[in-house]
Amino acid sequence: MVDNIGADDGSIKEQDRLLPIANVGRIMKQILPPSGKISKRAKETMQECVSEFIGFVTSEASEKCRKERRKTVNGDDICGAMETLGFDDYASLLRRYLHKYRELEGEKANQDKMMNNYQQ
Repeated sequence: MVDNIGADDGSIKEQDRLLPIANVGRIMKQILPPSGKISKRAKETMQECVSEFIGFVTSEASEKCRKERRKTVNGDDICGAMETLGFDDYASLLRRYLHKYRELEGEKANQDKMMNNYQQ
């Protein structure tokens, strides 16, 4: 594997571009039976693939934000990028997850606010 992408011009180190391999391996292991094993090469291959996929989707979302003169990519941008790139099934699941997440975060914020009011 290459340490840097590009030349010695301050480019991004490969380890900073890729998801941590331990995390990738842990996610892969969840689907296997307890006695299942995953080779180092399989983990490295998956690490490359998922990192590239995340970069691909994020780049699409970032481009949309740039065109709209926004600096922050949000969850809706990621979902929209997935749809634009043809990953509609995943985008709909991600939108449901994002909606639930926002609901729970709103509930948590309300609980925190109530606790702060109670303590005063």
